[in-house]
Amino acid sequence: MHEADVAIIGAGAAGLSLAHRLARPAPGARPLSVVLVDAPPGPLRPPRRTWCFWEAGAGRYDAAVTRSWQRLRVHQPTGEAIEQDISPLRYKMIRSDDFETLVGHDLARSGRVRRVEAAVDSVEGLPRGARVDARTATGQPETVHARWVFDSRPLGSLPAARTTLLQHFHGWFVRTGRPVFDPGCVELMDLRTPQPAQGLSFAYVLPTGPDQALIEYTEFSSAVLSADAYDEALRHYTGTVLGLRDVEITGTETGVIPMTDASFARRTGPSVFRIGAAGGAIRPSTGYTFSGVQRQTAAVADALGRGRRPVPPLPHSARSRAMDAVLLHALDSGLVDGADFFARLFARIPLERVLRFLDGRTRLHEELGIGLRTPVAPMLRAALEVPRLPRRPFPGP
Repeated sequence: MHEADVAIIGAGAAGLSLAHRLARPAPGARPLSVVLVDAPPGPLRPPRRTWCFWEAGAGRYDAAVTRSWQRLRVHQPTGEAIEQDISPLRYKMIRSDDFETLVGHDLARSGRVRRVEAAVDSVEGLPRGARVDARTATGQPETVHARWVFDSRPLGSLPAARTTLLQHFHGWFVRTGRPVFDPGCVELMDLRTPQPAQGLSFAYVLPTGPDQALIEYTEFSSAVLSADAYDEALRHYTGTVLGLRDVEITGTETGVIPMTDASFARRTGPSVFRIGAAGGAIRPSTGYTFSGVQRQTAAVADALGRGRRPVPPLPHSARSRAMDAVLLHALDSGLVDGADFFARLFARIPLERVLRFLDGRTRLHEELGIGLRTPVAPMLRAALEVPRLPRRPFPGP
């Protein structure tokens, strides 16, 4: 039996980020005891992955950053390249293994967080708190009583939504026999890929050295592809578009991120909350999650430290979510051509402003200016149609 002020279920980005903030509380914050329940090795553990985000100056997790860049490039479908400096922002890449190592080291040093390796069976509300019942890999029962429980496990199914697309991708970590990459510049979106009938496809290149990079093929659509189809798309991109030969694949990563205007229930009991992707931290229009997780977990830690009810906020404003709902419907319905939409956006607006917009950090007049540089008539039609769309369950990938 474990007793704690806070129990955190899941040790992915959200669970580890919240544990890290509680292990290193702000000056004057209430000290709290924490139990972090992490699934045993196996299918319940989150897969290894790469997270990207942008921020100005030094960041909380810079020691785990694989690489950062100040120049971004976008290739239009016609082949024209747009390359810009995004100062004062930097685009940062963290691999989950490095993030887990950094956070794990800090948690061990703090002495505030106990880690329990067990698969959670149930979470039950109590008069003042909740009980988490779990089992270790050997079948031994583990129980945690906590005043507050934060559950970061993936949802079994998505909530009903007016529009749900999937951002699905497959990436190769590659090494070439000669210097072919510009290690100072990220290929944020290369639209020189064959486009699906509906939605969008693009490639993404994160160079970690002159002869090494992560190259990903990504689609926004309603269904995932087969493993062979992803590999064929990457062979086409690396061979035909980039002209690379003798590429050595040193690793791979695959993922599926929901892009949805669904409403996520962040509270499932008087003392039980969802955080991370399950708590609505994903930016619906882009699939970026890491920055949203940081804003959400920072707010939770601040509320706990002040002795307030720690309801996790949605990290994206109501205005941002409304604009995302319009874009998702426009892409899903075919009202806009996805490749043309993003090519126009990046060609007409400074990349630094686009990144601030995607992070929800632009002002209304900036957002109106961005809107006027998109296909206005189709987007207005989408905006008029969205409120009348029914919310339906998503059948799943």
